Amino acid sequence: MYSTSPIAASLHAHLWQSRSDRPVLYFSPKVLHENYRRFLSGFDGLVTYAVKANASSLVLDNLASAGLSTFDVASPAEMQTVRAALPNAVLHYHNPVRSVVEIAEAKRFGVQSWAIDSRAELDKLGTLPAGAEIAVRLHIPVAGAAYNFGEKFGADPEQVAALLRCVKQRGLTPSLTFHPGTQCTDPAAWVRYIEVAHAVSQQAEVDLDRLNVGGGFAVWRDRQAPDLERVFTQISDCTKGLFGDKSPALVCEPGRAMVASAFTLATQIKALRGLRTVFLNDGIYGFLSEFRDLGVSQRYQVWRAGIKLTDPSAAYTAFGPTCDSIDQLPSPLHLPKSVQEGDYLLFSEIGAYSLSLATTFNGYGACEIVAVTDL
Repeated sequence: MYSTSPIAASLHAHLWQSRSDRPVLYFSPKVLHENYRRFLSGFDGLVTYAVKANASSLVLDNLASAGLSTFDVASPAEMQTVRAALPNAVLHYHNPVRSVVEIAEAKRFGVQSWAIDSRAELDKLGTLPAGAEIAVRLHIPVAGAAYNFGEKFGADPEQVAALLRCVKQRGLTPSLTFHPGTQCTDPAAWVRYIEVAHAVSQQAEVDLDRLNVGGGFAVWRDRQAPDLERVFTQISDCTKGLFGDKSPALVCEPGRAMVASAFTLATQIKALRGLRTVFLNDGIYGFLSEFRDLGVSQRYQVWRAGIKLTDPSAAYTAFGPTCDSIDQLPSPLHLPKSVQEGDYLLFSEIGAYSLSLATTFNGYGACEIVAVTDL
């Protein structure tokens, strides 16, 4: 079992004293602010936040207090949530498929940037203020991510060129956006997209106002921390090298990389079955739901009465608390052989998509959220 970074003693004191029967999410504003500053100092452009990763008011309020003012939203509900945290927030509506009702709501919220990937979606937007930004979404086959975002959204280079020309003809501001896919560790994915973006803008004879390089920035799930600075540098160097004095302003929209490490999930062992099976008070219907798609993170520890267990481990099958038999982690947990009912598993890097995806199936899904100052 791999060890996470040191966790504050106060966290374990709270956990052991409370003996909560529900999962507990420990939130560190300090880590969230550090993550934001890392992007702010390393990325050569505008840093926005993808609200879908974690729309908790704790996250939005803290990012707003740190100075972040632009948010990537995918629905009117997210717009409302953002505006509650920051009334004058700048909204980028980069979900490229919308209903006419959603478009009307977005106009009411004053969206300043819209993404499209088809002529039909551009037409559906109707009348927009002169100069409103339209970011055409590009998709090309690029490897390197945990799963591909291009199967659902994005136009091919020929289509993007035609859309850029159409945007310019309508007196709107042409930009380009893409997403390399989630948990992308290889800067080559961004470089390839930027190369195609440059070629497309040349073909269309349209200067891009901005180039949104999406999210996809990876977080630490196993043995090695991702080198985000290397990704930032190659994005900047490639853009300047290709576009020169006509370089578009860069934009990024991290979600996972902004919030993942700011949360630690504490789950409790409810029961042991046989030699190598554990039942937890959380599972794939709850805050561990992403494990189905990305696999089980190795960023966890086992604690008992404020002491981390470090004795030899074995592979355990792990089930969640619901009565559904598919509520099982997709691969074993390597737990100390001395593990007991009542011990706690602490999963770090759990802030992205945990709160967003958790359900209340079977009456589970409620959790306690505790802010800590020294996590």
